[in-house]
Amino acid sequence: MVEDNEIKAVVSPFAVREGEIKTFDGKDGYVSMNQIIHKINIGHINDIHFKILELVNEFEFITSRQLYQMLQWKNVEIASQDKLNNKLDQLIKAKILTRYYFKGEDGKGIYRIYCLEKMGKYLLNSRGIDCKWQPTDNTKPAPMIKKRLAGNQTIIAYLRKVKAFDSYNVKPTLTAKQTGKNFRATGGSVKLTKNGKSIEFLFEVVRREEDWENKLTDKMRLYKDFYENFLSGDSGFSSMPQLILICEDDKNMAEAFKTIIVNKVEISKINLYFSTDLRQNEPTLDKTLVEFKLEDGKYKMENVEVRLLGIE
Repeated sequence: MVEDNEIKAVVSPFAVREGEIKTFDGKDGYVSMNQIIHKINIGHINDIHFKILELVNEFEFITSRQLYQMLQWKNVEIASQDKLNNKLDQLIKAKILTRYYFKGEDGKGIYRIYCLEKMGKYLLNSRGIDCKWQPTDNTKPAPMIKKRLAGNQTIIAYLRKVKAFDSYNVKPTLTAKQTGKNFRATGGSVKLTKNGKSIEFLFEVVRREEDWENKLTDKMRLYKDFYENFLSGDSGFSSMPQLILICEDDKNMAEAFKTIIVNKVEISKINLYFSTDLRQNEPTLDKTLVEFKLEDGKYKMENVEVRLLGIE
């Protein structure tokens, strides 16, 4: 597997591209549950396959590279990325998982996205694992899936590179008190703990999808409601979490900040931080966050050093 610091990409693989289409790359046809049970009985589908299923269920959409990194972190013995890909192919052929890729004017995407099939849900439920998957989940559009993949990458970067890492939540739910609306941080959250003290980071993923400025404004109104009426214990947080917007690139960070300022949805109770997909590939994350500060009547982008995110 190529390590993060060996990746030479200048554009995020999870950036939205105009005209891009999500394309089916799974298996057509019918596979019976009896056929699957036979594969389990003879050991062709084993506990490692179920570990893969659990991760796909947890993250909803995930790449094989992200799966491999998560399996490594969970100390699941799998020899290589190629071995994992073979197991994924077995699950695809058995219609337990399915697969998609993104296709645009410049050709096929360089990665595949894995998600559950109906048989996968049945198998997880048979082991008492909660699975809320519905067939309509797989119809989500490319920008929504890419938000999930960018959120996955951010969570994985924190759990692999931050010594203070404690836990993660793929789909944290928050409540905007005044409107009474529940909403989710699209990139998930992580909890960091050091010397008995904890802080939680919420990740909101921003993509240049259709009408994205208005969508960001609406989402920031919910966050503003949540933060400016926050009390200890709200939405399960003992203290106010740090909000970080994960953008496509540096220009997108400036665009998102301008959108927030123009639409007057700044949050007075926190310093809003920004980052990008490719910044998560840095060897350490202590210098990957950015904030915008007002100097001489103009906003300037400044890197924020957070020692808690370093190796030490």
